[in-house]
Amino acid sequence: MADKTYTPPKVWTWDKASGGRFANINRPIAGPTHDKELPVGKHPLQLYSLGTPNGVKVTVMLEELLAAGHSDAEYDAWLINIGEGDQFGSGYVDLNPNSKIPVMFDTTTKTRVFESGSILLYLAEKFGAFLPTDHNKRTETLNWLFWQMGSAPYLGGGFGHFYAYAPEKFEYPINRFAMEVKRQLDVLDRNLAEREFMAGDEYTIADMAIWPWYGALVKGLVYEAGEFLQVHEYTNVIRWTDQLAARTPVQRGRMVNRTFGDPASQLRERHDASDFETRTQDKLEPKGSS
Repeated sequence: MADKTYTPPKVWTWDKASGGRFANINRPIAGPTHDKELPVGKHPLQLYSLGTPNGVKVTVMLEELLAAGHSDAEYDAWLINIGEGDQFGSGYVDLNPNSKIPVMFDTTTKTRVFESGSILLYLAEKFGAFLPTDHNKRTETLNWLFWQMGSAPYLGGGFGHFYAYAPEKFEYPINRFAMEVKRQLDVLDRNLAEREFMAGDEYTIADMAIWPWYGALVKGLVYEAGEFLQVHEYTNVIRWTDQLAARTPVQRGRMVNRTFGDPASQLRERHDASDFETRTQDKLEPKGSS
C-alpha cells in the first residue's frame, strides 16, 4: 500500500484545483466577488435562501407562523444559487458578511438576520411563538437549538464531505465522522425515547432546527448513507421525524427554494401562499414543453 501520509508545509497556500463538489465556490477570503443588488418584494420579511437543510429550517418556521395565524410573518423567498456564487454578490454580502444561506431582512425594523439559528430565535421572539416562556422550558429549547448549530457541521462538512463529496475516499476521516454522526443520532434517540419533541411536550424551534438535517439523515435521504450508518436503528428519531413530516407547514416549508427532486416539490421562489398551487416547477416547466 502506497504511503499517502500528508506532511503540511510551513505555510499553507490555496490550491484552486483541490477538487470536490464545492471547490468552485470555496475560497480563503471573504467579501463580494461582484456587484449585484438583491430584489425586494412586498412582504414584511425578505428571505434569501436555498432549500438546503439550513434554508428549510427558516421556511418551515415561517410557514408554521402563518399557519398559526401570524399574518405579519408573510414573506418573500428569493432563490440564492450558491453553485453559481449568488451569495458573493455585493447586496448579499451586505446582509450576510459570511456569505452563507440563509439570510433574512425584516423591513419593519430594518434588521438583517443571518445564521439560521439566529433567524429562528429572532422570529420566535418577534411573534411570541414556538419558544416557551417558562424559564426551564425555554432554556431546554435553546439547549437543543444550539446543540444543532454545533453538531451539524460534523454531519455536513465532516461526514457528508468525506463520504459523498470529496474527490478521493480516505478511511480515517470517514471513520472519524461516521463515529461522530452515529453518536449524535444516539444522543437524539435517547432524548426522544423520553419525550414527544426535542425539548419536551411542546413543538419548538429546536425541532425545526434539527429535523431538516437529522430527519433526512435517518430516513436515508442524504449522502446515500442510510445503510452505511444503519439509520434504521434509531427508532425514536424515526418516529419523531415522521410526526413532523406529517405537518402541512413542514411540507410547505420543505418545498420553498428547493431546486432538486420531484418538480412538483420545487417552489423555487415564494411570494404568495397561492404559489404552492400555481408556481411549482412542474407547473412552470411541464413535461414536453419546449
